[in-house]
Amino acid sequence: MAEPTLGGTLAEFAAGTGYEALPPDVVDSVRQRVLDVLGLCVAAHRLPTSEAIVGYVRDQGGAPQAHVVGGGPARVPAALAALANGVLAHSLDYDDTHLPSVLHPSASVVPAALAAAELAGADGTETVRAIAVGLEVCVRIGMAGYDAEAGNSLFFEHGQHATSICGALGGSVAAGLLLGLDAAGLLDCLGVAASMASGVIESNRTGGTVKRLHCGWAAHSAVTAADLVRRGFTGPPTVLEGRFGFFQAFLHGRSFPEEITRGLGTEWTVPGIFFKPYPANHFTHTAVDAARALREQGLDPERVERLVLGVPAPVIRTIGQPIEVKRAPETGYQAQFSGPYAVATGLLGGSGLGAGLADYTDELARDPRRRALMAKVDVVPDDRATEIFPAQFPAVLTAVDTDGRRWRQEVLTNRGGPDRPLTEEELGRKFRDNTAGRLPETVAAKVAEQVRGLTGLAHMSELLRPLAEFETGTGDGRE
Repeated sequence: MAEPTLGGTLAEFAAGTGYEALPPDVVDSVRQRVLDVLGLCVAAHRLPTSEAIVGYVRDQGGAPQAHVVGGGPARVPAALAALANGVLAHSLDYDDTHLPSVLHPSASVVPAALAAAELAGADGTETVRAIAVGLEVCVRIGMAGYDAEAGNSLFFEHGQHATSICGALGGSVAAGLLLGLDAAGLLDCLGVAASMASGVIESNRTGGTVKRLHCGWAAHSAVTAADLVRRGFTGPPTVLEGRFGFFQAFLHGRSFPEEITRGLGTEWTVPGIFFKPYPANHFTHTAVDAARALREQGLDPERVERLVLGVPAPVIRTIGQPIEVKRAPETGYQAQFSGPYAVATGLLGGSGLGAGLADYTDELARDPRRRALMAKVDVVPDDRATEIFPAQFPAVLTAVDTDGRRWRQEVLTNRGGPDRPLTEEELGRKFRDNTAGRLPETVAAKVAEQVRGLTGLAHMSELLRPLAEFETGTGDGRE
């Protein structure tokens, strides 16, 4: 009997993992990620791109199958619901991150699964199982493209957005499970979704809002692939390792397939995915924490003479270059990718869990007080931080005040990960902050209660319908 292909191994794992086989911490983690994603979808309605994607989806028409968060009571085709909700989930750069692959798995997999669950009439238990498996598949494919020796993702080195590429494959498995496919069908889902996976990451460097589209397109591809497979489409069994397969096409033939199979089914990556406590590029989070710590120790922002932010060398191109741009962001979106802005936010005191959505607005990006602080920040490589990266995104912040006193703070681990997890209450607070002013408090409380009891829901429309009908609108001019 022939050895199963890598895709076949993932498909057998997915089909053979029932809900009862999920460890309790995996079930809890999935539930928390569903709440996180739904809150992000609500919060994203402040953005013009959110209005654009919801309007686009409404204009397409089609079978009433699934709800869009903030899209109104009318249902839309499941793949289009996944598209819109995936865009919303990723748009604020507030969604979870797996390290060291630097994937954002939930923003693709959860919207794909929720849309497929509504289409299939699946219950909460089936949905939790599908999300858990889909996240696991997504992360393992991402890790197959992670070069541990170089400390970097080969996807990123090739200009590809690993999140949306791997998310399409992981999401297709989640959707396929919910649509009742067996192992052979799930392998076909991987084979079909691989031809739909995409995402170019240049916007991280030079601008544009297209990155917000990536997770939505991945979720759309995932649901489309699964729906086509159940109608008869098939994919290559060697989709991953084949001569012209996924690894060759995306990773140029250099991959680490052992990451697919090592501990599969016994060692789950899902609980270790980092939640984001702050709505900004994940590389900036420890800079916020370091600056907050110095402020709490007595450093007066008005008496700062100079600031040096030491970070892993590979992240400087994202949060520290070009430095003149990072010191003077014009929009809240640009501020999310600025190391100097993160330092200013921490020194001046942020909202939410330490920095919230209210801290990343166009007005604050151009605020003279913040600009004055940012002008004093240099972003430099730090050897210890570079050594730790990308298992964590460390920061070492040094300050000199007007009296010549030197201040220093190291933050070597990120909040929201296994070493500094967010509590259930903190995740609940993040959800409440994200939905405040948009979702009525009674509805928000009901949604949170339903997610806590997610496995008891008979149909996922019970959860999605109230989230579809809240009053939307873009009010703060963020771009």
